[in-house]
Amino acid sequence: MAQALFVLDASVALAWGLEDESNLYTDAVLDALENGEAVVPAIWPLEVANALWVAERRGRITEATIAGFLEYLHALPIVVEQVSLDQVFNRILPLAREQGLSVYDAAYLDLSMRLGLPLATQDGALRVAASRVGVEIFGLSGEG
Repeated sequence: MAQALFVLDASVALAWGLEDESNLYTDAVLDALENGEAVVPAIWPLEVANALWVAERRGRITEATIAGFLEYLHALPIVVEQVSLDQVFNRILPLAREQGLSVYDAAYLDLSMRLGLPLATQDGALRVAASRVGVEIFGLSGEG
């Protein structure tokens, strides 16, 4: 198994499948997966699938394109970290409250904090919260 390099936010992964959202940052994060793996919280597959479904309903992407993208994602070195009820209720919810984040975004931040890994995200509020708690943003401090 490859070494985990970072926690991967859905905002970055979705940019790989929604071409109008890709940019130099998201491309660099994808390139980094050639030498290691990403870790994601249990909410990640649901968040990615929901965003793809919304994009399909809005005519931004086709079902066939989604199927190909999901196959592509499945082949990448991405590890889904499961979460217990205790973690959600006693760590992630209080972190969301403290940082003014959704519980979903707090799950990414908590995972980065617990594993001591930088966070790959395009979400502005999540980047600000990461800075407040001492979590590095992947690729912005020389680690990626």
